[in-house]
Amino acid sequence: MDFAKTLKQTVEEYGLNAKKSLGQNFLLNQNIPDKIINLSLEKQHLNDFSAFHVLEIGPGPGGLTRAVLQHMPKTLTVIEADERCIAIMNELKAQTQTPMTILHQDALQTELSSLALENLQIVSNLPYHISVPLFTNWLKQIDFISALTLMFQQEVAERITAPIKTKAYGRLSVIAQLVCKIEKLLTLNPQCFTPAPKIYSSVLLFEPLKDRPSNNILSKVESLTAKAFAKRRKMIRQSLKDVPNIEAVCDKLNIPLTARAEEITPQQYLMIAQHEF
Repeated sequence: MDFAKTLKQTVEEYGLNAKKSLGQNFLLNQNIPDKIINLSLEKQHLNDFSAFHVLEIGPGPGGLTRAVLQHMPKTLTVIEADERCIAIMNELKAQTQTPMTILHQDALQTELSSLALENLQIVSNLPYHISVPLFTNWLKQIDFISALTLMFQQEVAERITAPIKTKAYGRLSVIAQLVCKIEKLLTLNPQCFTPAPKIYSSVLLFEPLKDRPSNNILSKVESLTAKAFAKRRKMIRQSLKDVPNIEAVCDKLNIPLTARAEEITPQQYLMIAQHEF
């Protein structure tokens, strides 16, 4: 599929200057979003998106949008808060045979169930200022999702993938790793973007785990980790002292009460949460 204009021509025609208030940094080299989507499909052992509905958040000038459309999704839904980008999406819609829905709304206020899409893949160069709340909200709606291909600022990506006993390991690491298998696809330097941000970016692929915890148990894990990491340098004997029967539970699970928050694995937090408290 050949599109009428390059990304750079599109941005110039629509006067699409990136807005800091919307966390916008645009990819104008089409090779990069093409590589992101190709890597994601390859890691999923897929040739295309023909078995999936695709949802894109914050498409901007449409680099990822074009890359997705090249791989024949059942449908493509885009959610965009910037009215300037809606016209660009309408132009792309006119050039594709793929059924395409364009929603001018806030992705943070969008429940996936309202989209009524099965076999859903989410792709996004996430607006950095809302990347974490968007992502954690999707983790709670993971039953609707087949995979997510998401770009974060590198520091957030490191928090998501961090192993135990590291500074980056925290609540986000625990929740994400309990819900999904996570793979880093690539890292992008600031010069890949217009305007160039001050930080590197990383693209991660998330595939929901079959044995992931229920939302009820996940809420308990969130409560536990909130207490533990609020006092991450203290032993859990102290940081989790308000959790009923914590000493007996940890003794049963062979989790030392002298351990600190960053020394407890996601699976151990899960096992504690699975005991009533």
